[in-house]
Amino acid sequence: MKSLDLRNFAAAIHVHDPPVKALISIGGGGSHSAFAPLAADPAARSAFIHSTVAFAREYGLDGFDLDWEFPKHDKEMADVGELLFEWRAAVESEAAATGRPRLLLTSAVYFAPRFFLSSGRRSYPIDRMAAGLDWINAMCYDLHGSWDTSATGEHAALYDPSSNMSTSYGLESWVAAGMPREKVAMGMPLYGKTWLLKDPEQHGVGAPTVGVGPGKDGVLVYAKVEEFNREKGATVVHDEAMVAAYSYAGRTWIGYDDPWSVTRKVEYARRLGLGGYFFWAIGYDDEWRVSRAAWSAWGR
Repeated sequence: MKSLDLRNFAAAIHVHDPPVKALISIGGGGSHSAFAPLAADPAARSAFIHSTVAFAREYGLDGFDLDWEFPKHDKEMADVGELLFEWRAAVESEAAATGRPRLLLTSAVYFAPRFFLSSGRRSYPIDRMAAGLDWINAMCYDLHGSWDTSATGEHAALYDPSSNMSTSYGLESWVAAGMPREKVAMGMPLYGKTWLLKDPEQHGVGAPTVGVGPGKDGVLVYAKVEEFNREKGATVVHDEAMVAAYSYAGRTWIGYDDPWSVTRKVEYARRLGLGGYFFWAIGYDDEWRVSRAAWSAWGR
């Protein structure tokens, strides 16, 4: 995005009714190599923080989303805490000095506060995050995917009766660990994960597979999922136990969220007292069917 486009974007959404905030996300998938040395160096942290504040003010932004995917060990988790502590102090100081509204700080995080599946088990610095962040964006998706081609899996199910790999487990773990529930936003995907079935007659969750299906690395954006379902005459299943959707046609199987599952997930988030929800990424829902279902459910 060009600088003029960014400035125009921020100005445009500020006049929206109701008004919304414009935050810039810093990082993303594969950002570890950039953040790790920066967060470990006090001088680099200071330079980074001051440059982000200046950037936000120049372009009329309202804050930042830190998307470090992901700190790899306890030392890096501690560095996350230091970065957030100093960043929060800086935006508060800047607001006090200028009389402007304080810039917001958020962070995209793993679906749960503790990484428990990899060899490098580690936990987020909850105390520093609760104090420094306005909210976290818990990425409750990609829980299954192309790294496991042996069986189908719902990558963003609300519940999983057989494991901890579920949206509900992750969100409730964040709250139990001490993150204020009003500072937790539930992430939902606007894309599906695809597999090729070993036997077309075995097509439930956990059915044997021989590889990924259509899409780059077995990923189809929601608009393409709908297109597949329509053109192939796919069977669409709403799994009540998991609160997730999947479809199949021939040997292709796709697990995803749709208006039905998103409505129930948003209702769950409301019951849990969470601060909100978000989608990755909003442009994948061409006709806004899923996002409108979520909006309707949140407003009930």
